[in-house]
Amino acid sequence: MASPSLLTPTSNSKPVALIRPKSITTTTTTTTTARATSTTTRQPVGRREFTTSIASILLSPLLLPVSPSWAQSDEEYVKETEEVINKVRSTINMDKKDPDIASAVADLREASNSWVAKYRREKSLLGRASFRDMYSALNAVSGHYISFGPTAPIPAKRRARILEEMDTAEKALLRGR
Repeated sequence: MASPSLLTPTSNSKPVALIRPKSITTTTTTTTTARATSTTTRQPVGRREFTTSIASILLSPLLLPVSPSWAQSDEEYVKETEEVINKVRSTINMDKKDPDIASAVADLREASNSWVAKYRREKSLLGRASFRDMYSALNAVSGHYISFGPTAPIPAKRRARILEEMDTAEKALLRGR
């Protein structure tokens, strides 16, 4: 036997409203003093107002000006990039018979690895011309010394390309790019 609560095609039941209207509850507070009377009415917040307020709360940090900590990291990026540029230039221009070339290459590799590890994660720097050129030059220098050893001289064509990338990276740094 079918349950009486089941709807069947032959039953004449009233349509059920899926969305019930919200009952508006009003809280009235009346404060009476010798001088003034105030009445506060509180109405429920609609979906649109709620969504707008949440969106404004969540998006407000994105619209604020750059904080000093970000500006400091930009200055730090410029300073460290210039230091790495100077190390690359001094190491590349060393004579292959110089007794300090192995330690200079080791220092350069350490500096370049730490520079890349630090700034590769910064999404704000990935689009900069200075970062792109520095990364390319450091990749070429490190690849050469890894493949051929610290005492192998860099070929003239590769050296010219590396120095050119260093120059363009330095110019981009001066322009703030």
